[in-house]
Amino acid sequence: MEQYPFDLLDHADASNGAELLGRRNGQQRDLQQDAPRFRPGVLLKTAIHTALAVGEPLLLTGEAGTGKTQAAYYVAHQLGLGKVLHFQVKSGSTAQDLLYHFDHVGYFREANLSKGTNTPPPNKMDFITKGELWWALESDKPRVLLIDEIDKAPRDFPNDLLHELDQMKFKVPELKLGDKEFVVGENNPVRPLVFITSNSERRLPEAFLRRCTFHHIAFDAALLEEVKDAHRKDFEILGDDLLNMAMRRFLRLREHHHLRKVPATGEFLVWLRVMALAAGTDATTLQLLLAQLDDDDRELPYLGVLLKDRHDLETVAENRFDE
Repeated sequence: MEQYPFDLLDHADASNGAELLGRRNGQQRDLQQDAPRFRPGVLLKTAIHTALAVGEPLLLTGEAGTGKTQAAYYVAHQLGLGKVLHFQVKSGSTAQDLLYHFDHVGYFREANLSKGTNTPPPNKMDFITKGELWWALESDKPRVLLIDEIDKAPRDFPNDLLHELDQMKFKVPELKLGDKEFVVGENNPVRPLVFITSNSERRLPEAFLRRCTFHHIAFDAALLEEVKDAHRKDFEILGDDLLNMAMRRFLRLREHHHLRKVPATGEFLVWLRVMALAAGTDATTLQLLLAQLDDDDRELPYLGVLLKDRHDLETVAENRFDE
């Protein structure tokens, strides 16, 4: 296996290590800053326009790195709608997390302390933490609400949002006064622009799907080219020749018939960043990368960035990409 130098491990100079770590930290993506560089395809643009026209949430699926999340930030940037209200779904997320959280313990503690004194009872609103949907529904201008990776949540999560996403309003029982309900979004004609992403780890409920406009961002060479160009500044040290070779070898790797986990656009971008980082640490590394990528019979550098399965690594090493 050919070696590519990283000063952090090859030398004991702490300043070199600190410099490399600083460059690594600078590789963190900023979706808001990347929004102007995003180039959605014709079909994705059509899906966005359709969802906006009919007022439905837009459900986006596709491989990691194809632009599902970035699409929401792109629309917010293009329409001047400010910061995206980004709700990152986790395995323990509930629909209530998207609406609000009421601190019952804190409220009852303060209410008990105020009993028998001249202190007025606590204001329940002071014990509410608003969720992203609450902020979106009370805004005086349209906001982009992103519900990211909804397939990671428990199955009840999408079902519990059916009414809220359909009516764009919800009740807050804790703030009810007598017979008067407190309804967020009831008197606001402004509807948020809702984007929902899914990695298709499991199928979403039919009732939920019926309330969404759907688009699948399919992977193809044209999409990869657009993604590469949009992020070019992150690895400009590599140059056009190396980038084109890397893209060709990556597409060939994806076509391998025996991979359990086919690398997606996300892995491709990380792979390019790793090579750019390596090329910036040693003067000979860039030429070494060029030579290796130009020869289809040589092993790809930093293959562990692209392949995340031991079987796949062994298969590629044994077959050398021969079909």
